[in-house]
Amino acid sequence: MLQDILNQKKCFKLVCGAGNEDADEVEKLVYIYSLAGANFFDVCAKSSVIDAAKRGLKRAGINENRFLCVSVGIDGDPHITKAYIYDDKCIKCGLCFEQCPHQAISSDIKINEKRCIGCSICAQNCPKKAIDMRTKEQNYDELLPEIISKGINCIEFHAISKNENDVLEKWDKINSVFDGMTCISVDRSTSGDKDLVELVRKMVSKKAPYTTIIQADGVAMSGNNDEFATTLQAVATAQMFVNSKIPSYIMMSGGTNSKSIELAKICEIKPHCLAVGSYARKIVKNYLDDERNFEDSLKKARALVGTILND
Repeated sequence: MLQDILNQKKCFKLVCGAGNEDADEVEKLVYIYSLAGANFFDVCAKSSVIDAAKRGLKRAGINENRFLCVSVGIDGDPHITKAYIYDDKCIKCGLCFEQCPHQAISSDIKINEKRCIGCSICAQNCPKKAIDMRTKEQNYDELLPEIISKGINCIEFHAISKNENDVLEKWDKINSVFDGMTCISVDRSTSGDKDLVELVRKMVSKKAPYTTIIQADGVAMSGNNDEFATTLQAVATAQMFVNSKIPSYIMMSGGTNSKSIELAKICEIKPHCLAVGSYARKIVKNYLDDERNFEDSLKKARALVGTILND
């Protein structure tokens, strides 16, 4: 059961990307990281992508202790935003094409929505402010029954919003139709620490103890560098929730990398799970681009997963 690996604090979650709709890439990611020892996989709320993740697991031939999580978002959540280019402002300088870490922008400056995960690096660096980030709305009444029918193990709710009523309403809707493990993904970008902890406490209290994971995000989608500074906020946010004593599992995410567990240990905390997205995808990019690079990428993936499984 998922609870078993969480209780053992031997849970590594590969974040394929809540906005990553590239089924081929997701299948490859799940395949190589399953072989590397990852036991929890987070994918976007799309049937074709869930099916791709299952193909990856089947291809790896490891079915025991492998669990699927599907992420759903809320208006304003960066994880379900997509880049939009205003053609009348764009000067075709190519900076966005060069800087996009997910190859979601073509050389002729067109957005590939399937690959865009909402990191906003392009928008932040556009010299003409010609790129906007737009929420890709999700209809929960249609979406939830569809993803639950796929036999998933967990639903992750990205509750990054200033609208507390909307957060609580959608949280109640998820739990009214799904009785499995749920995960609350939060960061400190929209509220102060005290208010954030109290909101999460209120959400967790609606369920039985330890049927919820708190995904403590540092800076979402920021883990492209393997440095202590990059993962610092993830450790600090996790520490805040560990100290809150809320009866839930704690997952560290958002800027996580190979240094995350080492820094957490220095701070005398040990999360139940480490979730890694941007950095995990980056170190196997050569394999994603060319399967002949499989062995080298698998070695790197195993080293990353080992930071928690071998701790």
